[in-house]
Amino acid sequence: MADFSDHIVNQRFKDVYYELERLNLIKGKSDIAKHLGTYNHVINSILKGQRNITVDQLHRLFETYGVDANYLFGIADDIFADGATKPGEIPVRSINERQMGSRSNITLVSDQAMAGYALEHQDSSYLKNLTKFSIPNLDGELIAFEIQGDSMMPTITNGDLVVCDPIERGEPLRDNHVYVVVTDSVVAKRIQQVREGDRVTSLRLISDNDHVYKPYTVELEEIRQILKVKCRLTSYAIA
Repeated sequence: MADFSDHIVNQRFKDVYYELERLNLIKGKSDIAKHLGTYNHVINSILKGQRNITVDQLHRLFETYGVDANYLFGIADDIFADGATKPGEIPVRSINERQMGSRSNITLVSDQAMAGYALEHQDSSYLKNLTKFSIPNLDGELIAFEIQGDSMMPTITNGDLVVCDPIERGEPLRDNHVYVVVTDSVVAKRIQQVREGDRVTSLRLISDNDHVYKPYTVELEEIRQILKVKCRLTSYAIA
């Protein structure tokens, strides 16, 4: 039987696998196999150097877990594309950086406005009536949501603002990253994509405070909008 373990991509996939496991982003071979569109025994064979990882499996690895392709090919030293120590970490900035003015590009949805946003987020006249602000070096037409409660503690604290970039329907999502998901309500959660074959059919929404708040699933047809969280603004001390 051929030994594929000398190939740099297979060597580094093994490193990625154990790092994802160490960070609790996967729960063994069956879990990663499901997200890479393959089977438990295939992952086992790759880890043992008995077969190569495929191009399709690599693409899914990059999209799902934020792994840097350059790392897999031996060009970069950081496993994750954004250089973070853990995928899905949210950059933190002080809420005092907010600036008001004519060039404000971030629309604020307060806690009281959440229900209205769920119904009218596509109505430009509704959005025009909401408060706007800007943050240095955050460009584009962005939406900020005021988060109440402790379901995403310690990642997001009560009263924080999460600044988000709306994404187009069909745009790739990254499992274990934080998004704002709009159905008949508005929530900030980590997501995991639930697939039937090659098709994503629903999202599993996960709270970081998972001792209190249990994961639940929403069907894609129930989702009105998804926004990627770019950073959070907090009034608490920043380490």
